[in-house]
Amino acid sequence: MPQGLPRKIKLAIIGQALVATLVISLGVLLGGIAVRQTLLHSLLRHEAAAFREGHRQDAAHPLPNTTMLSGYLAAPNGRGTPLPEVLRETSPGLHAFGGDDKVVFVDPDPHGTLYLVYDPSLIDRAVFWTASVALLLSLLVMYLTSWLTYRTSKRLVAPVSWLANVVSRWDPRQPDPAALAPDHLPPESATEVRRLAHALRGLARRVGDFVQRERDFTRDASHELRTPLTVIRVATDLLSAEPELSDRHKRSLGRVQRAARDMEAVIEAFLILARESEVEPQSERLPVRDIIDKEVERARPLLDGKPVELRVVIDGTPELYAPRHVLNVMLGNLLSNATRYTERGEISIVVNPERIEVRDSGIGMSAEAVSKAFDPFFRVDMERQEGKGIGLSIVRRLGERFGWPVTLTSAPGEGTTAVIHFPESGSQD
Repeated sequence: MPQGLPRKIKLAIIGQALVATLVISLGVLLGGIAVRQTLLHSLLRHEAAAFREGHRQDAAHPLPNTTMLSGYLAAPNGRGTPLPEVLRETSPGLHAFGGDDKVVFVDPDPHGTLYLVYDPSLIDRAVFWTASVALLLSLLVMYLTSWLTYRTSKRLVAPVSWLANVVSRWDPRQPDPAALAPDHLPPESATEVRRLAHALRGLARRVGDFVQRERDFTRDASHELRTPLTVIRVATDLLSAEPELSDRHKRSLGRVQRAARDMEAVIEAFLILARESEVEPQSERLPVRDIIDKEVERARPLLDGKPVELRVVIDGTPELYAPRHVLNVMLGNLLSNATRYTERGEISIVVNPERIEVRDSGIGMSAEAVSKAFDPFFRVDMERQEGKGIGLSIVRRLGERFGWPVTLTSAPGEGTTAVIHFPESGSQD
């Protein structure tokens, strides 16, 4: 599930705070170690210098000997204080001393090597508490700053979230630009949010105008396209009743009548596709068998002169409730394609309560052609003059409109099978 902008900002700030906590803690730890070493080295070097100065002035100057610091001097002439065995192999510099949590500072000199053994517990406690307080204060300041940053960011982003919620509730066919009026915007809206709201108001008005123009066009086109077709249909019906017509004229007149009926069905399909999805077209319970029989009879003349058998296999019919012309157009286009690309063999329509299949033994299609078959104006054989390549596109769009998905399976030279699925049907006529 996509995350909202405030949540993303919160997660980003939390992530940055965790990284900063790790970096600060590591920095304080390394800094504490460095400060401890620097303090010990400076302190013991200072003690060594003070002893050297006193020893030059008085050979009997005592070695440091306190509860925290002990000194040993190994003179070159073999004189000096007894040196513990553990110190004899220690090299010059500052070193940890055995397992007693002490340190030893070895300061070589021509007058004798000085060994200072020091208990750093006080320095360790001072460094620990100083580092802990510094770390705590740093983290508190960082967390407080992160919280304030989040609060500020959330307040700045709130108008954007409000704007997204308002726009998401819009009806895409009738958006409400008044909801984004300047006096409706949150008081803390920045200039960019107000400019975006202004642009969205303009877009909403243009969308509303476009939808209205489309509705007007649909209404006008429905009237203007149907009127001449009605004249053609009435005139051809009158002509078909004339007894003097020759057989050749009757066949020509029949083609005109079929073309007029096909055009009416296509116009109805286009008008259905042009309407909004919530405007339900006039529907009825479809006589599926009658529609199949009529489309088969219309397709037979297209096979004249071809050794192709056209047959129908009925194994129960789906129960459909939709505009009559929808199934006519879908089935008619599928049969038209089958007859156009089948030169010999068989075309069969297989019907059962869940689907209608149109199978042919035509030229078939490659997998690439099948993937493009529903694209407008795509044709498998561009050398053929018949068809404009929009039939399958109309079939798929009508199928999506009424919940009847259409699928194609095909192979070159093995024919094609087109299936109209009816997922919600289950009873028979």
